[in-house]
Amino acid sequence: MQCVLLMIGKTRVPALVQLEADYTSRINHYMRFDREIIDRVKDIRGGKLEEDISGKEGECILKRLHKDDYVVLLDERGKEMTSPDFAHWLEQCNMRGTRRLVFVIGGAFGFSQEVYARADYMLALSRMTFAHEMVRVIFEEQLYRACTIIRGEGYHH
Repeated sequence: MQCVLLMIGKTRVPALVQLEADYTSRINHYMRFDREIIDRVKDIRGGKLEEDISGKEGECILKRLHKDDYVVLLDERGKEMTSPDFAHWLEQCNMRGTRRLVFVIGGAFGFSQEVYARADYMLALSRMTFAHEMVRVIFEEQLYRACTIIRGEGYHH
């Protein structure tokens, strides 16, 4: 199973960039993991209102998705899970034959209605709101943790 993290905008904080690279490397020991960034400057032009911005971001997200992708939005309204529950859920996706599992982190104004309509699942990391750059690291750490739980390794206590 290939896992993709699709994100709006680049990470600008060097310490977070380093953490992202570390977790990406760790995850790739367990599964193919790719990160795709939708560049705000190149891909999203214009738009002053929240609806315009989320709409343009939504168009860019939808263009990156394949027909058979299983799309999971990281959204505060999604289902909350414990780390072992997430590991079990991830394992079930793999056992169902999911070829490409795409997790999507939206921009500051959330997802467009079209992106919500395309989603197969919504996952909440917390009911709290985090800066999108922090969500990347938190999610990648949880994905890595899930991989170690599945393999029965000692990272998760």
